Amino acid sequence: MPSTHSSPLRRRALPSLLTGLLACASSTATVDVTSAGAAVRSGTVAAGATVPSAGCRIAPVPAVTNQQQNMTIQGVSRFYLLTTPSPSTPSPTPSKGTSSVTAGSPIPRPLVVDFHGLAEGATLHAQTSQFGALGQKDGFVAVFPNGTGSPVQWKATDQAPTNPDLEFVTALLKQVETTQCIDTSRVYASGFSDGSFMVSLLACTMSNTFAAIGAVSGLQLPKPCQTARRVPIITFHGTADPILYFNGGVGTGLLNGLFGQGGSTSSTTTTTTRPARLHGPGVPATVQGWAVKDSCNPRPTDTRLSSQVVLRTYACPPKTSVTFYIILGGGHAWPGSTFSQSISKITGFTTFQINATTTMWSFFQRFRL
Repeated sequence: MPSTHSSPLRRRALPSLLTGLLACASSTATVDVTSAGAAVRSGTVAAGATVPSAGCRIAPVPAVTNQQQNMTIQGVSRFYLLTTPSPSTPSPTPSKGTSSVTAGSPIPRPLVVDFHGLAEGATLHAQTSQFGALGQKDGFVAVFPNGTGSPVQWKATDQAPTNPDLEFVTALLKQVETTQCIDTSRVYASGFSDGSFMVSLLACTMSNTFAAIGAVSGLQLPKPCQTARRVPIITFHGTADPILYFNGGVGTGLLNGLFGQGGSTSSTTTTTTRPARLHGPGVPATVQGWAVKDSCNPRPTDTRLSSQVVLRTYACPPKTSVTFYIILGGGHAWPGSTFSQSISKITGFTTFQINATTTMWSFFQRFRL
């Protein structure tokens, strides 16, 4: 997500950035129906069983808020922000199967890894989503990774194991699970915009690690996408998004203006139409593609929740779900975020008829590995 609070951006970063956005946003929702859902995760944890991480063997530690944690990946300094609840806060949805955790040990907690948008960075995104504050209240750990480059971004089109961002996520999880008491069967990924591109990649490449993913303004279906299990998906997208169009395309004109390229602020890659086609190409087709991949019925059911929100659901097999909140007239915004609202002149309308953070968290709690 572009931000007026970001540091000055190097102009030479824009071409590669737009290439990545266009590569993601133009991907189709085509999937191999015959193989959808055919792969079953080996060694699946029994329903209700908690899987404590190595950090459950150490003494409980005090709560922290947006504490910076550093590491080096491929010779590059990286960091993430860590927010944890008080040791006395109960873990949500306590589960059986905790015999490996002795009395007085830390409580195994869910983990939400929340990825920022383009040019936003971890600090601003923590303010946008407020997953940290919710985690301290509800008893889960929240982590906000930071990307690289200027503007700061994710390498969300590279599925190679050597992708430094995939290596970063793997190392981050290992460090968090070693230093915190995490229930590794309840690890979730959420993201906004470019961060949604990243969690879409993780759904394909690390489906045995993340129990469910949530994407705001940017769900993708990468090609190829060789998942090892059906991945529960929750996503939100505004029909008037000026950056990642609802029916396909990227607002490159707006991005050019934001990043100092000059020229018209109208898009040069418009493939969308007005008004938005709720069952058309672009985001609706991508969501349907995930539904097919998860072996759900491709024909959705739409429910009007309010004047600004339509809930689209699919009939899916047990232990999975594809859930789509369509924000009518919504911009490139995190629903329910006062920070998103504060930059509405850039990103468009933010609805407060639904809160993406609390809605995602309720969705996540339904699923575990």
